[in-house]
Amino acid sequence: MTTADVPGTPAGPGDTGIRVYLVDDHALFRSGVRAELDRGDGRSPVLEVVGEAGSVDEAVAGVGHLAPDVVLLDVHMPGGGGAEILRRARAAGTESVFLALSVSDAAEDVISVIRSGARGYVTKTISGRDLADAVRRVRAGDAVFSPRLAGFVLDAFSDRPGAAPPVDPEIDQLTKRERDVLRLLARGYAYKEIAKELFISVKTVETHVSSVLRKTQTSNRHELSRWASDRRLV
Repeated sequence: MTTADVPGTPAGPGDTGIRVYLVDDHALFRSGVRAELDRGDGRSPVLEVVGEAGSVDEAVAGVGHLAPDVVLLDVHMPGGGGAEILRRARAAGTESVFLALSVSDAAEDVISVIRSGARGYVTKTISGRDLADAVRRVRAGDAVFSPRLAGFVLDAFSDRPGAAPPVDPEIDQLTKRERDVLRLLARGYAYKEIAKELFISVKTVETHVSSVLRKTQTSNRHELSRWASDRRLV
């Protein structure tokens, strides 16, 4: 296990490039990452962006068709996010290596995507140079994490006393938006307040709550709040 700040090696003649595929639902962010990687840094292997996707279905199809060496994967996307892409891509037999690139540094997000098969996890505050290094290292077989995130993984996979417990599979089945709604609901927010906080409609809040109730097998707000509290989501 290594962090993402170890220098690469100078580029030399005959180096084989690494084919990279970008997955993020924000086109502007994809453009920025592509520009950083395409710019090059004089080190090897050279990184070549071969494609990009902005949705789960598009990502699964693109990875299957292009068979990139490394997939830079956003964690939170409509339709299931990074974990769903990993699940479907793995089921289809892809041999691509996945590196999560997310704005989130929450332990539950890190552990969820690593359990799903990602080889590393770095945050979007990473520099272009360090991101290029991270891509090279996961391709070489290293597990790469932004420094403070490595501890989450060590704790989750450790049996030592005091280690963080493994992620609850019941939590894993909730989408990021459903967890956001659940946390606010458990804190006593009304539906209108949740809608305002998350910039969604009240009807969308109601839909998410119904889905969470079904997935957690609870029947009312009180039980749902206790369920969230028991799992330290609030």
